[in-house]
Amino acid sequence: MPPVAKKEKIFHAQINAFLDMMLAERNAAPNTRAAYARDLTDAAGFLAKKKIDLVDAGEEDLRGYLRHVSKNAARTQARRLSALRQFFRFLCSEKLRDEDPTRSIDAPKLGRVLPKYLSEKEVMRLLDTVAKYPGNDGLRLRAMLELLYAAGLRVTELVSLPTSAIQFDRDMVLVRGKGGKERMVPLGEFAIKATREWMEVRKKWLDKRVSPFLFPSPTGKPAPITRQRFFQLLKELALAAKLDPKRLSPHVIRHAFATHLIEHGADLRSVQTMLGHADIATTQIYTHVAGERLARTVAEHHPLAKKGAA
Repeated sequence: MPPVAKKEKIFHAQINAFLDMMLAERNAAPNTRAAYARDLTDAAGFLAKKKIDLVDAGEEDLRGYLRHVSKNAARTQARRLSALRQFFRFLCSEKLRDEDPTRSIDAPKLGRVLPKYLSEKEVMRLLDTVAKYPGNDGLRLRAMLELLYAAGLRVTELVSLPTSAIQFDRDMVLVRGKGGKERMVPLGEFAIKATREWMEVRKKWLDKRVSPFLFPSPTGKPAPITRQRFFQLLKELALAAKLDPKRLSPHVIRHAFATHLIEHGADLRSVQTMLGHADIATTQIYTHVAGERLARTVAEHHPLAKKGAA
């Protein structure tokens, strides 16, 4: 029996009910729901080998599972524990458990990980390179990259943009983010220009097909270009721009957008709004990024910061 089929047998009613609740009551994004599904399936599979149903698992059973995944990165371990906490709290609220077996389990300590980003020169090199790409595919990739950097979009937000999201009369883009929350983000002239040029050829590129998406799939399906395909295109662009493709991803461009805004004096609340962060604490990480970069600049260039300065 294939591994997927085995996992599906583990997927009992309580897990499905929990996932349905995440979707209906918390308006969880499909990717978030899928992540919970993977984590809970993994835990259920591990416990099933020990003849233990996840719903009936005790604290020591869960500690055993977490020891099993301790080889993974701390953030992965923390995410797995978080999924289990949410699941057992749901069971308690539904009177399917009397107590939460995760309540005494501590999450692994996470060091502060600063987001990876590109310098302004590196972003400009990408944009200059993609501007030389020929044909309609080049216009599409240029528009996608310009929008990504101009508005700090998540990759799912970018690929799922409908054509109606671009408001040319106001130089704005309407973004539907996590949990279905909408936000308006202003666009600069280069992003507007690149999007206009793509829109002019998009209809011909579709070749009589109809699609609501700004960046439709080239396969003929009524769907947007996939996130995976955009990842691939960015990696290819990095190579063409003589940048390390391992350093480039859509989220790295999003980080660059936020970091560059902070470095140029943008206030944190505005950046929070444009990124679509629910909590400003999430946005504050970019002040650390900018601060550390400034500290390096002082250390490298200030005469009194150099070792042996008199």
